[in-house]
Amino acid sequence: MKYFPKPIFVERINSLLRNEADRENFWRVVRTESLISIRCNTLKISPAELRKKLEHRGWRIEQPYEKNPEIMIIKNKLLPGELGKAPEHLLGYYYIQELSSMMPILALQLSQKNALLDIAASPGSKTTQASALMENRGVIIANDISIGRISILAANLEKIGCTNVIVTRHDGVVLCEKLKKLNFKFDKILADVPCSGEGNIRNNPKTFKIWSLKAVQKLSKMQKKLASSALKLLKPGGEMLYSTCTHSPEENECVVQHLLDNFRVAVQDIKLPIKTRSGLTEWQNYTFSSELKKARRIYPQDNNTEGFFLCKIRKEE
Repeated sequence: MKYFPKPIFVERINSLLRNEADRENFWRVVRTESLISIRCNTLKISPAELRKKLEHRGWRIEQPYEKNPEIMIIKNKLLPGELGKAPEHLLGYYYIQELSSMMPILALQLSQKNALLDIAASPGSKTTQASALMENRGVIIANDISIGRISILAANLEKIGCTNVIVTRHDGVVLCEKLKKLNFKFDKILADVPCSGEGNIRNNPKTFKIWSLKAVQKLSKMQKKLASSALKLLKPGGEMLYSTCTHSPEENECVVQHLLDNFRVAVQDIKLPIKTRSGLTEWQNYTFSSELKKARRIYPQDNNTEGFFLCKIRKEE
């Protein structure tokens, strides 16, 4: 079944893009199939060993980023279910993860000594990525609200072999309030928050049908509350990565501006291996701090990926 965007959605996306050619590229790319991207699970196997196994299977593997050999793109077309049923996947040697979804954890620049809070963790894509980069050192608290989602998260953590992760099931704001009372502080926080999913149209065209401006505005309020609650748990000098898989400024720049207006924080530069664009400083009736230029927007037409928004926020000493 084909889904078509609502006129107001088209209007909003077109207002975000620079020119007619850029807009045409966006709408062309979001109607094509996504790249097949996976992440090597370095807790169990090296990227070189995994590549050898997959190429023996007949897959054509590309590792486009020299500093991140764990990121792999499968160039040939696979049979339905082949990616998920491969023995290497069942053994936890790789995690199926969209390329832009890997960027928030890279932006956080984790170390093995960090205490990390993943406030909305399920299904575990970024939690498992963080655990691998930390080599199962330090500690990660991975939280989600639904028991169904927690079950998926726990299963993925077990399959990948993550042993430095504590799983909690709470409303994110409630968890932050409890941890604040215990004076529990984190070096790093990932606030990859629930959003309207505008960036996931390629994998989920049904977003066209369920999208509404009312939902965007409601989500923005929730995101401000969740991000504000999480930010209070940062150590002075600690960093929070706020991210969404949506293009909506209400869910992106508006949320970061809310944090800038209410906390002693600063937006940090982000360096990523893929092409990104600066965050907005104005849009429709909104005006944002020039600091928002340091936020990063990922558009599908720039890297043949899904869409994403990232902003790294440092808590002042």
